[in-house]
Amino acid sequence: MDHSPAIDDRRIGRRIGNAAKSEALALDRVTHRYGRVTAVDDVSLTIGAGEIVCLCGPSGCGKSSLLRIAAGLEALQTGAVRIGGRLVADERGAMPPEKRGVGLVFQDYALFPHLSVLDNVRFGLSGLTGEAQRRRALETLGQVGMADYADAFPHHLSGGQQQRVALARALAPNPAVLLLDEPFSGLDARLREQVRDETLHVLKRNGAATMLVTHDPEEAMFLADRIALMRAGRIVQIGNPVDLYTRPANAYAAAFFGEVNRVPGVARNGAVDTPVGPVPTDTADGAAVEVLIRPEALRLSAEVTPAATPAGRPPVPARVMAARLLGRSSLVHLDVPNGAGGSVHLHSRMPGQFLPPEQSQVSISLDLRQVFVFPVESTT
Repeated sequence: MDHSPAIDDRRIGRRIGNAAKSEALALDRVTHRYGRVTAVDDVSLTIGAGEIVCLCGPSGCGKSSLLRIAAGLEALQTGAVRIGGRLVADERGAMPPEKRGVGLVFQDYALFPHLSVLDNVRFGLSGLTGEAQRRRALETLGQVGMADYADAFPHHLSGGQQQRVALARALAPNPAVLLLDEPFSGLDARLREQVRDETLHVLKRNGAATMLVTHDPEEAMFLADRIALMRAGRIVQIGNPVDLYTRPANAYAAAFFGEVNRVPGVARNGAVDTPVGPVPTDTADGAAVEVLIRPEALRLSAEVTPAATPAGRPPVPARVMAARLLGRSSLVHLDVPNGAGGSVHLHSRMPGQFLPPEQSQVSISLDLRQVFVFPVESTT
């Protein structure tokens, strides 16, 4: 018996309430499995018009599967998808990808090698006359700075230029929703910075709701209005980049968006003792915890015995093991006494050039705003 969705189902395409009309894209309780593996696990997410939301996480966390479900490239198994307030897929039927009003940019750009740049962009404009197609394609190529390459072929272009053409092709039909799957991963580091900067400005000018998949936390923080951090098929935390960096929901979120020093401890009387001083916590007394300290939270002074910090916390002495200039900041490796006859190895990141000699002594003051405490049970 054929159980495939009926794409002509009259429910598909209908508008769902006034509240849903403000949602450019809405995924409602989506679950997707590949055999026994659950790739997407009960995920709900909405994206407003003009908003850029990045699905971020390691390989295999379900972010690309979620994007493909939204696009209609993967059959929806459980849940519902709405675009512009219209139901485009649920468990009983689905609208085909070409009727959803979405633009797609893939990791490999998927340009047609036998078509010119102009004809690649015209490809999705079949509803317009030939001259109207040409005008719209050139207009969109102009938005991404590629109008001068209209007659070139993809193999004549650099990776960054191909990415811009793929973006122009996706934008040409004026989609309400734009879906980008790791669009910068094939570019070298220097070109990636330039192209994603240009892409951000194009997306903001265009005003389409954008879902962008990336495994790069810095890329997500650079591009996103909101980030949905995924792990094992679920959204672990969603919010703006500042929220995820400064108020992580758990140790996984804290470590994903930047290097951390990990220090085990036990909560007692509202604090955890660490080699760099006590850290407040509301964890129950006696609970095993992990303290995560960002390297920039360890502020160093070349003075061995400076005055106490403004909060009255005495500075902590440490020995410099190595110091390296990383361009805009310096990374200092520290050997810090643990109070029990041993020591711990911690990293400090200082702005600019701060390169104390190896084996020299420095003093540490702790910025508690960049220190997080989580129960051991919440980490892996």
